[in-house]
Amino acid sequence: MVIRSLDSFQKPPYPIQEITISYLFLEAATMDTFLAFFDGLELWQKGLWLTAVLFLCWALEFAIPLRNFTYRKWRHAGTNFVYLGMSSAINVLLHPAIVFIALWTSEAQFGLLHMIEWPVWAELLVTFALLDLMAQYVAHYCLHNIPLLFRFHRVHHSDTAVDATTATRHHPVDYVVREVLSGVTLLACGAPASYYIFYRMATLLFGYTSHANFVYPMWVDRTIGLVLITPNMHKFHHHDELPWTDTNYGNIFSFWDRLFGTLVVDDPRKVNFGLDIMDPIHADNVLYQLKSPFDQSIKSATPVRSRGRVDTSSATT
Repeated sequence: MVIRSLDSFQKPPYPIQEITISYLFLEAATMDTFLAFFDGLELWQKGLWLTAVLFLCWALEFAIPLRNFTYRKWRHAGTNFVYLGMSSAINVLLHPAIVFIALWTSEAQFGLLHMIEWPVWAELLVTFALLDLMAQYVAHYCLHNIPLLFRFHRVHHSDTAVDATTATRHHPVDYVVREVLSGVTLLACGAPASYYIFYRMATLLFGYTSHANFVYPMWVDRTIGLVLITPNMHKFHHHDELPWTDTNYGNIFSFWDRLFGTLVVDDPRKVNFGLDIMDPIHADNVLYQLKSPFDQSIKSATPVRSRGRVDTSSATT
């Protein structure tokens, strides 16, 4: 046995400062590797991630469905995949603009992240939260409360059989609005493109799962739902009448809805999917849906519709 003197305990062989610096270097290297992975993602890899998430949701919908829809699933999916194709094309066209913003803010040292010295993980978290706030919550709120924008957003709400593929159902104008706000937020943050790509991969996961038609234990809403959007929460947003239609705008974090008073939680089996001002007969008619924002025969283009017949007295807000 080696007997160590008191001095040996007071003076460790590696100074605390060196250990701290080594840890910080290791942390930075780990985060750099993590972000480099997203920075280098090819288009086919992003498509693979989308496909994997979608098949996971389909497996859950098959095994533990919340509702037993009588629709033709592949036909319904095919309709929504048309919108996915349009959104993907827009995403490819706008991607160079996102890269340009990231490069310019880096060279010009412009944006919030260039004004402060934070660890990379903290920068990523702040950027992620702000993108979720602006490009999802705020964008979604505007799409419901600005009459002109709601004309385009109602295409998303016209789906009468909400499942995982409904997440892809966006009119091109609706999708562009979200992407523009994403670019503005990225500019304000001064964040690199890898932060945005990580955020986009996360939105795919939450977008598909929050729309997916599967049942799960209610304790998930009471625990995880305190921070993150759960499928049951988002189901209320797809009710066919106000006031539930104009609630639960969040995509990833639920605390935005809690903070701004737009959260409703109740039994998702009370929800009737669709939109009261849209003819459900045309729900799967892509051409009709694309032209519907310009159709003056639709009785109301604003979210300020008949207040509906939903009793929300038992709902938790």
